[in-house]
Amino acid sequence: MNPHGRLALAVSRCPSGRCAAVFEVSPRSLGRNINCPACGMAMTARPLGVDAKLDAQQRRISGAAGLPIPRLPLAVLVDNVRSLWNVGSFFRTADACGVRELILSGITGFPPRAQIAKTALGAERAVAWRYRADSSQALEELQAAGYTPVAVEATSQARPFDQLTWPACVCLVVGSEVAGISPDVLQACRHHVSIPMRGVKDSLNVAVAFGIVAQHAARIMERTASQRAGSGEPTS
Repeated sequence: MNPHGRLALAVSRCPSGRCAAVFEVSPRSLGRNINCPACGMAMTARPLGVDAKLDAQQRRISGAAGLPIPRLPLAVLVDNVRSLWNVGSFFRTADACGVRELILSGITGFPPRAQIAKTALGAERAVAWRYRADSSQALEELQAAGYTPVAVEATSQARPFDQLTWPACVCLVVGSEVAGISPDVLQACRHHVSIPMRGVKDSLNVAVAFGIVAQHAARIMERTASQRAGSGEPTS
């Protein structure tokens, strides 16, 4: 608080490597979702310099995650999903489907949070994960690691998820239920898949949609691995 009794402004930085603007925010905004005043990117307002501490904390948490069990060449990028309940559901489904890594980006919350633990039921300690502030940069890292991004989004170029010829190494990309996947991230995805809808609504809850597509992708990958191993009997 300054000598005049007013709360001193905090200094924050845009997490986008393409922007990195430094600006002042009200202390009441810290920890809340805001938009960068320079580029408009959705972000969580944090004091300048806190990112290094956050990265160290995340490494400690993530280092303890990921049990030594076989995982598929399947990753998931969660782009700006606000609901912590949905994030917990992503963890639980990712564990069930053999996902190798979960990348939580943008305003997406991450463990340890009570709401995540409530729906993850311990899966947040079994699935390897990491946090990245910039979803586009996170996707670039995944592509550099050999993953082909597949957006789970009903776009004009999307095909039914069971009609895609699935790549050998996949990163499923899911986004906000309101705004969808960020435009630049969506544009970087080579494939878009959707789930046929037969009711009055044109979409599903994002965690439910992810579960349907992830389970299908996992079955395809298991079958492919089985065939490559020469067993001749697809995994069901």
